[in-house]
Amino acid sequence: MSAPREPLPAKLVCSVLSAALPELWPGIVAALEERFGPAEVACPVMPFDRTDYYDAELGTPLSRRLLAFARLLPQGGLAAAKRFTNTLEARFARPDGRRRVNLDPGLLTQERLVLATGKNFTHRVYLGQGIFGDLTLVFRAGSWQTLPWTFPDYAAPDMRDILTDIRRRYRRDLREAAGPRHPLKEPPCPKA
Repeated sequence: MSAPREPLPAKLVCSVLSAALPELWPGIVAALEERFGPAEVACPVMPFDRTDYYDAELGTPLSRRLLAFARLLPQGGLAAAKRFTNTLEARFARPDGRRRVNLDPGLLTQERLVLATGKNFTHRVYLGQGIFGDLTLVFRAGSWQTLPWTFPDYAAPDMRDILTDIRRRYRRDLREAAGPRHPLKEPPCPKA
């Protein structure tokens, strides 16, 4: 029988997608940092041109930036993070209620990247609070592996390179949180 226990915390990432990114970026980052702590990574602007799914609502041309936060988040906190980003989308919306920004938080661990969404689908797992977890990428054999449903922008080599850097930072955070080993817990030295 397996004994339930809390998993290690994860690195919170958030995709910021908008046609008005230069205008909205400072306010969005400030609101996200107020809630989740300082951003450790803010990747450069990337064109978002692999789908036109968001064009009618958000406008064109779309661009994206990805943030990663210094403070680790308990893995059970992804649904609440998505609900918070939904409130930010509404705060920055047009007067008619149409969004100007799409915010997609996710949790990066050593093994995977899971994005939060309000939309159900066959491969998504319900997290609670009306939010589903989308297993987007898995880390295996030294690199990010795509899945049949991985969004094309997350499958792109430049995005996987950014996520590899964030994963490296996450592993550093875990080592630092573990602290130095206690001398009594070190394995005994082999006898010469």
